[in-house]
Amino acid sequence: MRHLPVEPPPFFHRGPSPLTRLAVFGLLSLALLFADTRYRYLENIRRGAAIVLYPMQRIVQMPGEALAYVGTYFSSQRALSDDNAALQAQLLSQAPLVQAYPAVEKENARLRGLMQLEARIPVDATAAEVLYSSRDPFTQKLFVDKGEAAGVQAGRAVIDSIGVVGQVTRVYPYMSEVTLVTDKDHAVPVKVERSGVRSVMYGAGAARAPELRYLSPSVEIEPGDLLVTSGIDGTYPAGLAVAQVVSVERETGQSFAHVTCKPLAGIDNSAQVLILGSTAAAPPRPEEPADTAAPRKGRARRKG
Repeated sequence: MRHLPVEPPPFFHRGPSPLTRLAVFGLLSLALLFADTRYRYLENIRRGAAIVLYPMQRIVQMPGEALAYVGTYFSSQRALSDDNAALQAQLLSQAPLVQAYPAVEKENARLRGLMQLEARIPVDATAAEVLYSSRDPFTQKLFVDKGEAAGVQAGRAVIDSIGVVGQVTRVYPYMSEVTLVTDKDHAVPVKVERSGVRSVMYGAGAARAPELRYLSPSVEIEPGDLLVTSGIDGTYPAGLAVAQVVSVERETGQSFAHVTCKPLAGIDNSAQVLILGSTAAAPPRPEEPADTAAPRKGRARRKG
């Protein structure tokens, strides 16, 4: 049995041919383009279509924007975490430097003070660094890193940027021993800067304040007075700050006033000091005149 080809329903054969429709729609498009370009007839239609289609556009874009936001959020969190870890590692690596900064600042200030002081002092000076303190609890001494090789000699004065520290008492080839002004066997000739009263400051040992001895109760000295070197011993140049008067006790019936002082120099915390050279030698003391009165009296008696 022979089958005939099945033809589509008559419905699909209605209307013009595809070529005709293409030509018609092409001409219509050209006409609309010309009219819109020339007279702007479709501007309102375009605006209305944009308003109507905008919500749909936003709805279509929202999934992509949400995915991009989530990806950006997690990438930002990861970057922040990495940056935080790097900053913490950098902070830990710089912690020693940060902690040492105040100490370095103080040390620089002391060094600047020493340099300025060295420029003002009229004698040669040798900068030295404190190595350690004496282990003997009954003495007040420290050791510095300059000795005979640097020209240091026993008896030289030692100061810091604030005042007198002590005196070199023993010299080794590459280090020296310095006896502090607070040592019980050390004394410094001083004078009161305000009144000019001269005295001697004696050390009293560990945990005790130095004192001025053998001062009259009526002496012109008050708490807060500054004590400076008098320069009469030939060891310390005159005018160096030594201590400040803390208390003055004038008890009735006592022959001398009790005056305690506080050293101004960094006795326990100085890291750098200056060892002063020799000062100008004082002229020799004149010889006392011979007692000639006694022989004359003796001759006079024999004549009688």
